[in-house]
Amino acid sequence: QGATLPSPQASCLCGSAPCILCACCPSSPNSTVSRLIFTAFLFLGVLVSIIMLSPGVESQLHKLPWVCEEGAGTPVVLQGHIDCGSLLGHRAVYRMCFATAAFFFLFTLLMLCVRSSRDPRAAIQNGFWFFKFLILVGITVGAFYIPDGSFSNVWFYFGVVGSFLFILIQLVLLIDFAHSWNQRWLGRAEECDSRAWYAGLFFFTLLFYTLSIAAVTLLFIYYTQPGTCYESKVFIGLNLTLCFCVSIVAVLPKVQEAQPNSGLLQASVITLYTMFVTWLALSSVPDQKCNPHLLTHLSNGTILAGPEGYETHWWDAPSIVGLVVFVLCTVFISLRSSDHRQVNNLMQTEECPSMLEATQQQQQVACEGRAFDNEQGGVTYSYSFFHFCLVLASLHIMMTLTNWYRPGEARKMVSTWTAVWVKVCASWAGLLLYLWTLVAPLLLPNRDFS
Repeated sequence: QGATLPSPQASCLCGSAPCILCACCPSSPNSTVSRLIFTAFLFLGVLVSIIMLSPGVESQLHKLPWVCEEGAGTPVVLQGHIDCGSLLGHRAVYRMCFATAAFFFLFTLLMLCVRSSRDPRAAIQNGFWFFKFLILVGITVGAFYIPDGSFSNVWFYFGVVGSFLFILIQLVLLIDFAHSWNQRWLGRAEECDSRAWYAGLFFFTLLFYTLSIAAVTLLFIYYTQPGTCYESKVFIGLNLTLCFCVSIVAVLPKVQEAQPNSGLLQASVITLYTMFVTWLALSSVPDQKCNPHLLTHLSNGTILAGPEGYETHWWDAPSIVGLVVFVLCTVFISLRSSDHRQVNNLMQTEECPSMLEATQQQQQVACEGRAFDNEQGGVTYSYSFFHFCLVLASLHIMMTLTNWYRPGEARKMVSTWTAVWVKVCASWAGLLLYLWTLVAPLLLPNRDFS
């Protein structure tokens, strides 16, 4: 029997995702489990990056003579050793996120045009987790041997572009969430003939607008000064005006007629998110008078400083909130299945199955105690696009953990206007995208936007 049947350990190392997580989610679809494991790989890289940024790690590494070379000016690779500088700070984050981005980009190319689980490449997507983990570890080790040189400067601009796109993906998911929320509560209000659901929608709409107004007030207080910080004042005022305009458009009679589910709830969510992105933008302004987060480390302590150089502190308030939003968004990407056709077209996912179909699939495998393959007739999401989203997520978390600082000379981190403009432009692009979802049925009446 031992010669004919594979061992449980070998089955879980080489088998599919259901083999690994069958005890935790016995009736989960194969597609969801696989996405969760890939997301766990990404979060593992994030955890390693955070550890490398933690105080005290450098002193511990310097105690290991077989790891580090003496002197800050030693090359990155010398007699098989690694310079401790490449293991710490922003350079560690850059290399770790380069490894995760390269790993997911490899699968982006490998999974192009996979149509169903009958494709041999689907077995690679949903299985061989031990070997995929080894590949990730190998790429990570190799990334730390990349000579510093111009790597950090070039990779910074890759991070800027990737993070910009990921901010837009966050907004798309937020629009989808707000539309689904509004539609479900309105449906329950009609079914139950109860005003409680309407009261709930009104409460959260009022709450989100109140938080947005409070955010604008705090931004003016902490990120502007009388007689200076004109750019910050323009950004705050312009985004506030644009949010007011899209809120008005959302309740126009013609828009309501074309899209009955459109309302102020979605507009309030988008407004609050825009204020959040504006906060992230202002936290990157390279002017100590307009940005309380700029710090540098001198011999007499940590004080405010100009744009010539800063100590990397990712654990300030904007970065922590950004990390939380990143985690929620990435998990949502792994779990989501929407009933919005336009969002599914953009995110390369299929519409969520009906309750009857999902129940039948779960009943078929309930007795087997494992997840089921729900993609024999066709994939429920684009494998390639999912991995591309994780590539962008890797770049976005790289910029978040390093506060969007650009590597400068003498190994200093420099805050630049590039980060500010990227975030502000992302907020504008997001508002335009939401505005398009409102007016598209009016401008293109012959298309189906249901």
